Amino acid sequence: MFENTISVVDTDSLLSLFGPRDQNLRKIREALAVDISAHDHTIHIAGDREAVSQATEVLEQLKAHVDRSGPPSLDEVTEALTLVQAGRTPSESPPIEVLSPNRKVRPRTPGQFRYVEAIHKHDLVLGVGPAGTGKTYLAVAMAVSALKQEQIRKIVLVRPAVEAGESLGFLPGDMHAKINPYLRPLLDALAEMVDYDQLKRYMESDVIEVIPLAYMRGRTLNEAFIILDEAQNTTVSQMKMFLTRMGRGSRIVVSGDITQVDLPPHTQSGLTDALVRLRGIEGTAQVQLTNADIVRHRLVQEILRAYEGPRKGRNDAQR
Repeated sequence: MFENTISVVDTDSLLSLFGPRDQNLRKIREALAVDISAHDHTIHIAGDREAVSQATEVLEQLKAHVDRSGPPSLDEVTEALTLVQAGRTPSESPPIEVLSPNRKVRPRTPGQFRYVEAIHKHDLVLGVGPAGTGKTYLAVAMAVSALKQEQIRKIVLVRPAVEAGESLGFLPGDMHAKINPYLRPLLDALAEMVDYDQLKRYMESDVIEVIPLAYMRGRTLNEAFIILDEAQNTTVSQMKMFLTRMGRGSRIVVSGDITQVDLPPHTQSGLTDALVRLRGIEGTAQVQLTNADIVRHRLVQEILRAYEGPRKGRNDAQR
């Protein structure tokens, strides 16, 4: 018999960790055949050495989840168990090798781990989830890693220049200056993974391109890693145009948040359409990220929850 313990700060965290009527606890016990109990803010785990190690890893992940974004769902417990039993956990995954020597990038949640694994194994990946889940950042990191390892010869980062409450015509400067704000998030991600001088050389030589979606028409890209960001703001025809730019040796990651569509009313999102059309096609994968995968400031989860629920009335807000 092998034993281990985990410290928990307070009773509320312990209750969130175990779930309603201890459903999370029962799930872990049944899956790993371990004995789990709690006393004086300490979780005690007993059983076979490997099972105790796996249960400890799962509980540590769920504890981090509670601290980061609140109680985990039973589906998230199941996902954590599946990854741990398969010997794959975010904390143990090797960093993604980028071109900035002092930068270490790795998935930090089970959902992010599945996303990175899908990009490793498939030529076309659709990643869907709310803001802050690392959809763009991790995709850019995987693209830079592929370039570093000479798996591809070019990176193309693409965004639709869709007006979200603002008109391009009223922005100052020429068309390049008008479009630049739409591309800024992609440039920011790149800047963290490639040294400034090297990034400048790559962009001047078109090894790395950051362009609006409209600039993709008529092109065929071979041996390229192509990322379409904010894909919920493409139309069905734009998505078809983008996906068919894929040449030999190329890989595509499409990312977006289907709850944040800025298209005109009654216009179908190319991302929601693609999720249905491409399901089950060999060589493709679809990964759904959730609020549990948000790795920005802890308030981001609370903000998203506030906008997902009913709006409080004026009197409620003043109470």
